[in-house]
Amino acid sequence: MENLILRKATPQDASKLWEIIEPIIRAGETYVFSPDSSKEKMLAYWLAPDKETYVAELKGEILGTFFLKANQPDRGSHVVNAGYMVSSNSSGKGVGKAMAEFSFAEAKRLGYLAMQFNYVVKSNTVAVNLWKKLGFSIVGEIPEAFDHPSLGMIPVYVMYRRL
Repeated sequence: MENLILRKATPQDASKLWEIIEPIIRAGETYVFSPDSSKEKMLAYWLAPDKETYVAELKGEILGTFFLKANQPDRGSHVVNAGYMVSSNSSGKGVGKAMAEFSFAEAKRLGYLAMQFNYVVKSNTVAVNLWKKLGFSIVGEIPEAFDHPSLGMIPVYVMYRRL
């Protein structure tokens, strides 16, 4: 996406991050958090000190956000974990792909060798298809791991790719 700026999030971005996070959490279809999770809880999670959090910005508007963090401590810390969210009005415009590609380079710069997603909801086909297109493999499927609001108990994928 042309002119998209990808940068580290700052504390001043918190209210704009909440505008992206809140509708996704309230829908309850792609993240494990309770739909009634508070702003404080979610921002504390998304901006926690164990994460490097970033935003995708276009003309001063934050369109998406992601974080990077070690998937495991110590002997597993060479594998990065990440979470991504795109604002609903920016969906399908390449923001997620741009954030993903930037995150791969950034994770590599930070010393990670691979990326692993521990919990990709199987029904989240937009994300699953994007990750496959960007070189991820499904390395595991956990049955009945996610309580979807309309589909009931559905599987999640574990996805992986080298950086």
